[in-house]
Amino acid sequence: MDFSLVVESFPIYLDGLWTTVWLVVAALIIGLFISIPVAVARNSQHYILSAPSWAFIYFFRGTPLLVQLYLIYYGMDQFFAVKDTLWEHAWFCALVAFVLNTSAYTAEIIRGAINGLPKGEIEAAKAYGMSVWKTYYRIILPSALRRALPAYSNEVVFMLHGSAVAGIVTIMDLTGAARLVNSRYYAPFESFLTAGLFYMCLTFIILWCFKQAEKRFLAYLRPLS
Repeated sequence: MDFSLVVESFPIYLDGLWTTVWLVVAALIIGLFISIPVAVARNSQHYILSAPSWAFIYFFRGTPLLVQLYLIYYGMDQFFAVKDTLWEHAWFCALVAFVLNTSAYTAEIIRGAINGLPKGEIEAAKAYGMSVWKTYYRIILPSALRRALPAYSNEVVFMLHGSAVAGIVTIMDLTGAARLVNSRYYAPFESFLTAGLFYMCLTFIILWCFKQAEKRFLAYLRPLS
């Protein structure tokens, strides 16, 4: 094993790390804002709201992320001209695919958290005369988002690992950096092992952050000693 080539190529990995981080973070933030109304609509008693949200969640949870990325990256030019638009940029197509994918998974996580809330919290809000939207805003969503933290941490990790497909559409993320180093030095073990270590470090950081968040926001659920 020759890790001198990894040291020599370290700036390439740092550029790939930055690309991976900002793509994943942007996708998670945008996807979270989309997933909340989708989850609320999915729980709605009105078919006109629940049916489209169910179809959205079912499609993007039922198909591989790589297929979704291919459909967006290679298929958009069948519907409109992509030249001189954001759609011709690989990073934008990857971001759209990541946002749609993570918003579907996150919406299902939030929906499950909403359905798992104690009925007493909702009944208490009704007893105080809160409207439906005020109940969601003050009671249901804050409590559901707290309870969804453990499951959402898994989704964040899955999104990080799934982002490796971005390298297939010419994006120089961590996996793309490993491919570039391998093509230069013909050292697949060293190049991809280095990328794997970066992913593992990012995973540990994510899990640690969520562990701290759970200790703070879920402290009221822990039994008193």
